Amino acid sequence: MHQIHNNLNMLSEKFISNFDLCSVFLQDDDRFLSLSRQAPCVQVDLSKQLWDLQVVNALQALANSRQLQFARKQLLTGQVVNHTENRPADHAHWRLSCQHQVPPAMQQLLDLATQIRSRKDISHVVHIGIGGSGLGPDLALQALTPWCNSQQEIRIVSNLDGHDLQEKLQCLKPQNTLFIVVSKSWGTHETLRNATSALQWFQNNGGLDVAQHFVAVTSKPELAAQFGIHTVLPMSAGMGGRFSIWSAVGLPVAIAIGPDRFLEFVRGGAAMDQHFAEQPWDTNLPVWLGLLDVWNSTFLRQTGRCVAPYHHGLRRLPAYLQQLEMESNGKRVDIHGQPLNYNTAGLTWGEEGSNGQHAFFQWLHQGTCNMSTEFIVVKKPTHDFDGHHEALMANALAQSRALMIGSKASGSQLPGHQDFPGNRPSTTIVLDELTPTSLGSLLAMYEHRVFVAGVIWGINSFDQWGVELGKTLAKDLTPRFQTGDTTGLDPSTAGLLGWLREPHKPGSAQP
Repeated sequence: MHQIHNNLNMLSEKFISNFDLCSVFLQDDDRFLSLSRQAPCVQVDLSKQLWDLQVVNALQALANSRQLQFARKQLLTGQVVNHTENRPADHAHWRLSCQHQVPPAMQQLLDLATQIRSRKDISHVVHIGIGGSGLGPDLALQALTPWCNSQQEIRIVSNLDGHDLQEKLQCLKPQNTLFIVVSKSWGTHETLRNATSALQWFQNNGGLDVAQHFVAVTSKPELAAQFGIHTVLPMSAGMGGRFSIWSAVGLPVAIAIGPDRFLEFVRGGAAMDQHFAEQPWDTNLPVWLGLLDVWNSTFLRQTGRCVAPYHHGLRRLPAYLQQLEMESNGKRVDIHGQPLNYNTAGLTWGEEGSNGQHAFFQWLHQGTCNMSTEFIVVKKPTHDFDGHHEALMANALAQSRALMIGSKASGSQLPGHQDFPGNRPSTTIVLDELTPTSLGSLLAMYEHRVFVAGVIWGINSFDQWGVELGKTLAKDLTPRFQTGDTTGLDPSTAGLLGWLREPHKPGSAQP
């Protein structure tokens, strides 16, 4: 493995200092075809990345040395892959179990969605969860708006900030509102705080039957029962939050689009699972994407990746991928707890096109960092306004082309100010249309991409210990806002606590 790693390091020097995308396209008529790949519902152009087939082959050798094939089998068959918590990662195994039949747990989810959709007394569903339990449903509901046909309006609450809950409860009536509370452990502080406040709102405003207006999704039904919730959908302990949209966490999506469409979504993910399971490395799209992430971060030392979906329905995708990728692979130690001497996952960030063009695209084109951009376009829109979609797709292609070819100031233009260096890498992902099936395939593709990169980096992609320290310290700090006790605090935190405890003086400001 050391020899493979050294070979890749030597190759990277050429691509960092002496590789020109425009030139290689002129020299290789087949570059687009040889560096593009397809999978169910998805086509991906990787030819504008700073690599070639020699690099891909070396990366595949690295993947083999990391026993990716064995790790893939462990994941897809439900074996333990999260070794720090001694758990499987059930998301892909769950989808595959739904591919040709409906297992009992899925049927329970679909039946409850059907029951809620038929309730004439329920006009609004408020879904309470955080992390993947909020981001997943939020993304799916936005992406699948054209398929949302329930009589209920769905609202998502995730933030501990009470303004979020306050906003989502505006103009609602307890007798017409159903709450879904999602916490696998029934110990997620933010979710339980919001759920407790929602219950108080329900009761203070005349709500009478908690059992008819609250549903829980958890692996701890006995704790939900203590809260007063008796309608419970199970959640496997191996179903990580950022991978959970396919499970009972997707209940609000199943309510909104209906059970049949929700099954299409899950089975779209299963089609990508099957592609990932069966295709050799050379035609395996998630593998290529995972290899690219390792190449860009570890060997080209890029600090991150911009995600620019050119479809309004995918506007939450950058935030969804932030959690999926950075919580999974934002690790500095290997699976044995030993420090790594190379970069793992970088920053994932972005915004929908074309809004991003009027914000950070200046930085992408002329900033001092050279970072990969990922464009996502959809061939078929679901609106019928003339001229919009062609212009949107043209902008996506133009931005990708401009990042690559750059431009030199000429004539009356300002040298330097109107120079574009070019040779800036990008990937373009194309969906035929945005449907439940294609969304499922797209999200599963990203999940497996993360897994592949994690295996090659030698890290555990399924734990998230990095989120725990701040939450633990918050538990200590919360009562200090009442007592003012600063014992054991550093001077900065003690000073900030003092500022925040000072009585508010309207209209006043201190120097």
